[in-house]
Amino acid sequence: MKSENRVTSLAKGTVLALALASPVALAAQTEVEGQTHILTIDNAAITATGQHSVTIRSDSPLFIDVDGAAAKTCNRRAGTMSKPHFGRNGALTERESQMARIAWSYFEKRYQPETGLVNAVGSYPSTTLWDTASYLSALVAAYELCVIDKREFDTRATKLINTLRNLDLYKGEAPNKVYNTATGAKVNYANEAGEVGMSALDIGRMLVWLRILKERHPHLANSVDNVPMRWNFCNLVNEDGRMFGAFKKGDGSTQYVQEGRLGYEEYAAKGFALWGFDVDRAMSPEPLAYTTIYDVKVPYDGRDPRIFKNQNYVLTEGYLLDGLEMGWDMPSDRTNDGMTASHGWRAEFANRIYLVQQRRYEQTGIITARSEHQVDGKPYFVYDSIFADGYAWNTLDPTGEYQPDRAAIAAKAAVGLWALWETDYTDLLFESVADLYDPEMGFYEGLYENGNGYIPLQTANNNGIILAALLYKVQGPILQQVSTNAQYWDTANAGTDLRDNKCHPRMMEKVVPCCACDNPARLDPVIPLEEFLYCRPVPTDGETAATDCRTELHNLAPPEPRKVLATSCPKPEGTTP
Repeated sequence: MKSENRVTSLAKGTVLALALASPVALAAQTEVEGQTHILTIDNAAITATGQHSVTIRSDSPLFIDVDGAAAKTCNRRAGTMSKPHFGRNGALTERESQMARIAWSYFEKRYQPETGLVNAVGSYPSTTLWDTASYLSALVAAYELCVIDKREFDTRATKLINTLRNLDLYKGEAPNKVYNTATGAKVNYANEAGEVGMSALDIGRMLVWLRILKERHPHLANSVDNVPMRWNFCNLVNEDGRMFGAFKKGDGSTQYVQEGRLGYEEYAAKGFALWGFDVDRAMSPEPLAYTTIYDVKVPYDGRDPRIFKNQNYVLTEGYLLDGLEMGWDMPSDRTNDGMTASHGWRAEFANRIYLVQQRRYEQTGIITARSEHQVDGKPYFVYDSIFADGYAWNTLDPTGEYQPDRAAIAAKAAVGLWALWETDYTDLLFESVADLYDPEMGFYEGLYENGNGYIPLQTANNNGIILAALLYKVQGPILQQVSTNAQYWDTANAGTDLRDNKCHPRMMEKVVPCCACDNPARLDPVIPLEEFLYCRPVPTDGETAATDCRTELHNLAPPEPRKVLATSCPKPEGTTP
């Protein structure tokens, strides 16, 4: 066997036979007599002097480092999906590759082979659709970064799709909020048999990742399409384009409530839009308000929590996921241009969300990367906000209780910001969390701001987002809409009322406008061009796009559209044909 001087990734179940003169001899094809060399395999050392033959059998992936060689280059999809993009660009360093392997170790440790699901938090056998989407994120990234091979990818993906396809649905409509990972049964928050409701936000995130999965792996597309084909969307998306979740009341009845606030709502809505649903209202930032923190005009949801009974947390994660997964693009954008965000106001607001955290560090010395996260012990979970309930840097538990000692540098936020913005500050964020892990269990949730050490918990969401951020560095936005194949989701039951019964979009129909109808007046963009402070606006026929995003005010006047004659004239009001 000829061995090159490199790190080699070997799949689970591999039998490897090495005839060793020495690692150096194998690399250079010359033998060094009387000299001892070391072959390192996952922290196990084999010392070889002279001629030896070693057979290695492994039930898990092996990473072989021959005399400390640099990692082999992972070239999956090179030239097809690796394009210039916002933030960091380029292959992973050996340290970053090691981080990818460590993040993946969580999904090896907490995998449930009977269902193909992964525990959301540690050893507790429970998960949500949001956390399962984070597992899909990890699975896609682990394959693309050569942490696992295609056989393991396909085995895990098909097992997971099978479970998702056959989930017991809430009221027969759509996935329940919580499932037992060991059995796949729907459960309540105590992991007891039962059902608690549906989350439009969780379903929206799952729809994003199901679309990513079938775009990148067309051989799975038919199986993927069969997952949402079972779901009834009639109560999830209403006629005016808003998303609704549901919860089970004490008397057993169901109450449907509008779900989502600025940041998360638009991100989840993109998941629905990718599958053809009309969710324009959910994707709009209105109603919109601003608060100024360290001279940064921070956007927040303008709905009054006292009236709508839903807190308006300003958090990093919704903007972060939009950037990593979709490049802040519109769902209809198939250009795959990593340097232009066709959903421009999302990129503009994301830059403000990043910048205000950097400014806090510059003004106070507190390293800041805020996101909601798990905590050890009560209250178990906090919304570690940039702004909430009228206060900046407000850390709240789900009951609204102030929990300042639970504020933390969230590992997923730190690595995600590092991937999307290449600055000295994100280098500092990266160093704050890059070594915050158990090598066999994955990355810890974060590092407390108050000096109380790290959060001793590992989660699917945290490790999945870290893997996605590392993949983003290599390839850019993870959703690359390149498939031109016919899609079962589009064609199934076309022209029948079966689609209407579940409120599935009629993808094989095109509305033809009446030529005698008045042309509607063009609406001004919701976010005016002068509101683009950190990104340069690019006027288009639809949403304003954005480019040249940076953390300094661009001081560029909004470009003036060139006036041209219309190709046709609308019928004047009050006239007859």
